[in-house]
Amino acid sequence: MGHENNGSVRLEATFDRAFGSLIGLAIGDSLGDQARSPENHTLYGITRSLQAGASAGASWSTDDTEFALLVAHELMACGGELTVDGVVRSWQEHVLAQEDLGSKGGESEKGAAANLRRGILPPFSGSDNSYSDSDGAAMRVAPIGIACAGDPERAARLAGVEASVSHCRDGIWGAQAVAAAVAVAMTGAGVDAILAAARLCIPGDSWLGRWFDRAMRIVDESGGDLKRAWMPLHDGLWTQYRASSAEALSEAFALFRLTRGDFVEGVVNAANFGRDSDTLAALVGALSGAVHGAHVIPPDWIEKTRRPAGRCLRFTADLDIEAVARDLVTLVRVM
Repeated sequence: MGHENNGSVRLEATFDRAFGSLIGLAIGDSLGDQARSPENHTLYGITRSLQAGASAGASWSTDDTEFALLVAHELMACGGELTVDGVVRSWQEHVLAQEDLGSKGGESEKGAAANLRRGILPPFSGSDNSYSDSDGAAMRVAPIGIACAGDPERAARLAGVEASVSHCRDGIWGAQAVAAAVAVAMTGAGVDAILAAARLCIPGDSWLGRWFDRAMRIVDESGGDLKRAWMPLHDGLWTQYRASSAEALSEAFALFRLTRGDFVEGVVNAANFGRDSDTLAALVGALSGAVHGAHVIPPDWIEKTRRPAGRCLRFTADLDIEAVARDLVTLVRVM
């Protein structure tokens, strides 16, 4: 009986982290999208809390949340072992079946969808894509990290499979870094260990690798002070395309480190950082939520975001993120 109780406790703790990571991504996505709007700049300057969703009961979700739910669907459909064929089938069913990706679709995903419609399959659907080095794949792979909790190597491998449909090089390495980081965060590891797992996935001579290291040097030079690092991170990492992996992921990992994994402070600061703020806050929320679990997240934030609006992928409208997280926990092998 004691062993059964211990198993139940561990399962609930794993679910709490899984739900924390997935809803943390949705919260960051929504808060970042709201914080960068001209209306919120006029009203608040800095946005520190979530407003009501775009419609009653629906969150202010963008492609970050909705494509992450697509990946969760892929994982469940293939029993946790992603294949290129499985990913393509999922895109055909849920992405290509739509005429477009709505106002919130990412450019990398639009390019990949156009290639798939032409019969161009991975890896060329990802490499022959104008935005193949964007952060688009990285923002959707948190479910892989959840399903691979405690196994960052497997998380990186599966993220490489998933990302290949829309990205190559930095775009894939960034996705692998995020998935591995979430897999380690799901064990409750410290910030340094989580960042180390991410860095192992990135080639040292890559653009993303150089910018990641630059971001960490800026954090070191600031003495870990967010206010001192704020402008140097912008100045040192700015790129022509704000959603490039080199800029956005390096900033997100730096903000996660500077806020020491604190959920509210991490998400709020990332959401107000500017540039690709919905992705920054989504990634910080996914990592911080995985470390601490959903129980540390303000309950009203959870209720405002747990059912997406389907503004990008219509099949996600009104899905229950809590139920999706509970499904993902059934795929965990290591913990």
